[in-house]
Amino acid sequence: MPAKKTLAPRHRLLIVDDEESTRLLIARLLTKGMKVEAQLAGTCEQALRLANNYAYDAILLDLLMPGIGGFGVLKEIRAGSANMTTPILIISVVSEQEANDRCIAAGADGFLVKPVERRALVYAVKALLAARGKVKRKPRNPEEDG
Repeated sequence: MPAKKTLAPRHRLLIVDDEESTRLLIARLLTKGMKVEAQLAGTCEQALRLANNYAYDAILLDLLMPGIGGFGVLKEIRAGSANMTTPILIISVVSEQEANDRCIAAGADGFLVKPVERRALVYAVKALLAARGKVKRKPRNPEEDG
C-alpha cells in the first residue's frame, strides 16, 4: 500500500492595506512558495470586522489608511479581539524610527518599510509564524497605554 501524503497546513493571513494593488502584490509574494491562505481587507472597518470574527496566524497591516488608521486598528486588535495575541507585522511607507517604536510599543511584532522586497517579507512572515508556535503573547491591558 502506498503511504498517504499529508498536506502541510496552510497559515491564515489577514492583509490590510487601502491600496488594492499593494494587497494583491503582498498576497502574491507570500502565496508563491509559502503555504498561506490570504484574506484581504481594504478598510480599517473591514479589518476590525474580520479580526473580530476570524482567527489568523498573522496579520500584515499598513499604517496610513483612512479612518482610524493602521495604528488605531493595531490598538483595537490588541485591546480585545479574536486576534489579540496574533503576530502583527506593520508594512508601511512610514520609515521614521519613532513610528516603528510606537507600533512595537502598541503590540506590533515587526515593521517593514515599503517598497518591501519579497525575500524580506517572506523571512519576516515565516519568523512570525515560527514564533507563534513557540511563544504565547500576554494579552495587552489597554489601561496600561495611558
